[in-house]
Amino acid sequence: MSEIRDRMQKFYSKGDKTVTINAVPGHFATSQSHINYYIDVTRLKVRVSEAEDAARCLKAKLLHHITDVDTIVCLDGTEVLGAFLGDELTKGDFHLNNKHETIYVVQPEENSIHQFMFRENIRPSIEGKHVLVLVDTMTTGETVRRSMECIEYYGGKVEGICAIFSTVDRINHKDVFTLFDDKDLPGYDAFSPADCPYCEKKIPLEAMVNGYGYSKL
Repeated sequence: MSEIRDRMQKFYSKGDKTVTINAVPGHFATSQSHINYYIDVTRLKVRVSEAEDAARCLKAKLLHHITDVDTIVCLDGTEVLGAFLGDELTKGDFHLNNKHETIYVVQPEENSIHQFMFRENIRPSIEGKHVLVLVDTMTTGETVRRSMECIEYYGGKVEGICAIFSTVDRINHKDVFTLFDDKDLPGYDAFSPADCPYCEKKIPLEAMVNGYGYSKL
């Protein structure tokens, strides 16, 4: 674990130099792909001041593209960032349809076969609402696609997707608004496990990674 941390480099957002992520090159596996960078966005998810800066930067990217937001659906532990983003969106420029004039921030439940669902007490924050999906990192967008299907099943309308880092700019005809993309990490690439050049060269995987961190192999 310390070996990976010791090799991490800091990258700055073009939109706001106070917003940074850490990344380390190597050979890593996600649930859907192999990648040549492990991207650590933990600070933007758990540190209040940095989450606040990231939310302000995301709001600037949403301006003039999305007008209605009632609910933010948070994936991969982005609830702290989602709460700050919700607060930013209530400061004007966005139309709130909720009677209480504030924004819902919720997280879907994921079952053992990776299906998303919302229980009865959460469904009123989805049904008939304009929804933003918030995720930490995306390489294939498959998890976000599943969440969008879930939101639409429960009667919500997905207006767009926000991500800290993404290589995908549109999912199901909806724009992705991101703080960082693959252009910000020189040489970043993602591969299907069957076509991974690192595997072809017999370079072993260093770790399994997801939105919650990494497990060294």
